[in-house]
Amino acid sequence: MNPDIIIHPSRAAREKAIPSCGILFVNPTEARVALQTLVDRGGEQRFLFHSGLVVSPDNDFFVAGPALGAPMAAMVLEKLIVLGAEKVVMTGWCGAVSSDLRVGDTIFGGVGYSGEGTSQYYTGDDVSEPSSRLLASLKAALGMGVTKVFWSTDAPYRESRKMLQALAERYKVSAVDMEYSALCAVAAFRKIDFAAVFLVSDELWKDEWRPGFTGKVFKRKSKAQIKQLMQHIVSLSILDEV
Repeated sequence: MNPDIIIHPSRAAREKAIPSCGILFVNPTEARVALQTLVDRGGEQRFLFHSGLVVSPDNDFFVAGPALGAPMAAMVLEKLIVLGAEKVVMTGWCGAVSSDLRVGDTIFGGVGYSGEGTSQYYTGDDVSEPSSRLLASLKAALGMGVTKVFWSTDAPYRESRKMLQALAERYKVSAVDMEYSALCAVAAFRKIDFAAVFLVSDELWKDEWRPGFTGKVFKRKSKAQIKQLMQHIVSLSILDEV
């Protein structure tokens, strides 16, 4: 522990430990559905400052969120880690930069390039990666989707066609979000297993922006993916007994 750092994440005396494996829903819409679903199953709600946290009735896994944007997501992950998290699956929405992706596609996070301001405090590089073994287990559990290169930004309203084209050509970036690269960096720094799965919510590669997150088909896929993740998270919690 670096003695020069002023504030370190910590577990308060009255805070209970959480299971080692869980899901972090960064998107408020999906977080609300997931948290309530687990509460309805008898899960225990716990305090998590500006986010939410529910532990399953059998104490096998947890669900947390929302955590929109890299700084907030990093703070939530840091807290989950000091409470006991060792394997965390992030799920969220992303914009498609590549023309081979469509609204509603499921994709997994591969290499993550940082366009946000949080990663630089955890790593000296502008690129981070997820846990290869947790990613492999996640892909096997869900049985769908492909792995893509991501770029994370703090300013979605400042993305330009020229910038995204340059990212695609230079780094093979296929999708953009706001949290992924930062969470990869935090997880690597804290030495926990981390991986992510996304739903493509909008297409940025066309002449005009094509949002799809308000569509009925997208909403159905979102709810189905939440259900599937919560069904399989217990199997991920015994990941090679890491």
